[in-house]
Amino acid sequence: MFAERGFEHHPGAAASVLSELLSILADVPVERAGTRLCGISGLGELLEYRSVIGRIAANYLGATARPVRSLLFEKSDTSNWALGWHQDRTIAVAERRDVDGFGPWTIKAGMVHVEPPTAVQAPMITLRTHLDPVDASNAPLLVAPGSHRLGRIPQADVAAVVQRCGTATCTAEAGDVWAHSTPILHASDASARPRHRRVLQIDYAADELPGGLRWLGI
Repeated sequence: MFAERGFEHHPGAAASVLSELLSILADVPVERAGTRLCGISGLGELLEYRSVIGRIAANYLGATARPVRSLLFEKSDTSNWALGWHQDRTIAVAERRDVDGFGPWTIKAGMVHVEPPTAVQAPMITLRTHLDPVDASNAPLLVAPGSHRLGRIPQADVAAVVQRCGTATCTAEAGDVWAHSTPILHASDASARPRHRRVLQIDYAADELPGGLRWLGI
């Protein structure tokens, strides 16, 4: 089912570590539309492949699954934003090395990011760990089922692909985890009834990068 649809719900999967996650992330300043995390003390141990969260990724990718990028998203009554339909197209790496097929390059929050070949992102898994409840009025993630199987989708074709694939709404309780194929088309509306809506998003990969490139990690 996951291979066909590209997303799956894991109710309560992170409930046992929710209070620890909230404590670790309590002092992280959240930027509009997401804060890129790196070097947060204690976070890596909660996300590695043997953890309750990391085991979800390992179920899809195997024991070599590792967290390679994490972001904290927050919406509230003072920061209520929307994100249109798109694919995540960049990865975070330790340093720039010019390798065929990788580019363009950018710096985001002081971290080196690059758009990799489609084959690098196609097998990756993204986990969204919900720190707060998210109902239909509080900007749940929207995904286009099956769009992850279409490769890199030109922006001009996104609307037509979403119409063809349809839309699924990913509501959640605090402690739930949604897993989705990293390239899936997804979006998020502004909250109709704004309140805290915090999500820790983690990208997992199982393979090394080519040409001496190294994942930045978390």
